[in-house]
Amino acid sequence: MGVAHISNRSEPSSRKWSRRGLLTVLGIAPAAAALTGCSGSADASEGAARTATKAAAKRPTISVTPADGTRKAGFSSPVEVTVTDGTLASVKVTGNDGSTLAGSFNAAKTRWTSAGNPYSGTKYTVSATAEGASARTASFTTKSPGETFVGYFTPEADSTSGVGMPVSINFTHAVTDRAAVQKAVTVTAEPAVEMVGHWFSDTRLDFRPETYWAAGTKITLSLRLKDVEGADGVYGTQSKDVTFHIGREQISTVDLAAKEMTVRRNGTTYATYPVSGGDADHTTWSGIMVISERFKQTRMESSTVGLGDEYDISDVPHAQRLTTSGTFVHGNYWASTAVFGHENTSHGCVGLHDAKGADDASVAGYEFYDSSMLGDVVVVRNSGERIVDPDNGLNGWNLSWAEWKKGSAL
Repeated sequence: MGVAHISNRSEPSSRKWSRRGLLTVLGIAPAAAALTGCSGSADASEGAARTATKAAAKRPTISVTPADGTRKAGFSSPVEVTVTDGTLASVKVTGNDGSTLAGSFNAAKTRWTSAGNPYSGTKYTVSATAEGASARTASFTTKSPGETFVGYFTPEADSTSGVGMPVSINFTHAVTDRAAVQKAVTVTAEPAVEMVGHWFSDTRLDFRPETYWAAGTKITLSLRLKDVEGADGVYGTQSKDVTFHIGREQISTVDLAAKEMTVRRNGTTYATYPVSGGDADHTTWSGIMVISERFKQTRMESSTVGLGDEYDISDVPHAQRLTTSGTFVHGNYWASTAVFGHENTSHGCVGLHDAKGADDASVAGYEFYDSSMLGDVVVVRNSGERIVDPDNGLNGWNLSWAEWKKGSAL
């Protein structure tokens, strides 16, 4: 019997096995396929890492100006908080004195800016939160100013004055930036009335309405001078509100031709007194004057007003100052009663008959003093002297409203 011979050449083409096919059948992946599969796994890992890194890079980043830890930060610019790759949810800035700085966001809520500047010499803590992130806390301390100034004001807080009392502020350092200082000082009244400031000098700023105050007016002075640069390197220190009140209206008119003073209260004649004014060599200032000081008794010495040794009276009764230069309306016990209402014999003051010791309630000097208060108006006419300078005492009423407004820095 012959043995059958099987020849590869006789196999149909569809039955031929390639090496690649055999390996696949046997479950062994071709080298190229193995390499392809391994490469796909590495790309996925690297992509995930890149995505995580990108996500981390896009987390909100909050920045604070002045920078965290600053010890001598400036106080002439607002505090600013910004965020990148996010939006701000909340910002709070608190001083070590318990105060807070208000502020506002921009439209995109990527920046918050304080409405005002931080105060000098204060430590601030900033707490800021971005949407979807934890809060960030930063702190800084502002430097203290080198040189400072304050404003001393008239009248005194919680006092009651007459209708002529201006609000007068005297600064302890010359002001070169008048506009900045005037912006930091406001005077308001109830009932409301237009108020304008007038600079008499680089250290004096007065406020008044167009006409005398209405009786019963409440006045509020708001000083926001802290850290306001009034001159180069010189900063204010005050931040306070004070109130004053206006009492009844009393306006006294002195006619030195008639040698008589008429006192009107709330529009009605209250009293009339015979007086004596300055003689021909020492005429009395004319114009509108306001009582700025009151003394039951005081010493008057001629040398203090440039008149040498003409007089020195240690106990002048019921003296009320009208000018800084030394004009008073006061009681007089050393002149004859016949002088009052008939002769002008003084060195420039307005005198009323009085008694030594200032305790006799029946005399004109006592009565007028007892009826008066700081801020009352005294008008002098027919004295033979020019109108008093408006800065000689609290006498700005001698300026017209137009003239007064010209003295404003705003």
